[in-house]
Amino acid sequence: MVTEAGNAIRIFVDADACPVKDEVYRVAARYGLKTFIVANSFMLVPKDPLIERVIVGAGMDAADNWIAEHATPRDVVITADIPLAARCVKAGASVIAPNGRVLNENSIGMALATRNLMQDLRDSGETTRGPRPFAPRDRSTFLSALDQAIVRLKR
Repeated sequence: MVTEAGNAIRIFVDADACPVKDEVYRVAARYGLKTFIVANSFMLVPKDPLIERVIVGAGMDAADNWIAEHATPRDVVITADIPLAARCVKAGASVIAPNGRVLNENSIGMALATRNLMQDLRDSGETTRGPRPFAPRDRSTFLSALDQAIVRLKR
């Protein structure tokens, strides 16, 4: 999808543990958007010229670094990784978690603070619950958030 400014809208997926890749493929195809599936290892992706598999090195945060270095205000980033989300929000990208939570300038500070608090508790030996299990409602919320982000960027 090319806008009046000539800048293509792109989707970047932090793919290693992403439960909504199939949904991203469908939405990207509907809008004709270039989609980058970024992972540390080989991953099957549909044979489509608009879908590009990017395999990064096995280093710590290699996929995150690749996405953060390429994200712009014309992009949508799909990730559950809060530090990566913060970097992409800072770059101006639209960020959506797989559960449909939109992370932006207004919400990323609290998300980072909560993540850091939970990490500190785990590091000190506390037993904490992880994120709630992915549910069908999350998939629906995600699809709605992705569609809204793309429509907003098209304007």
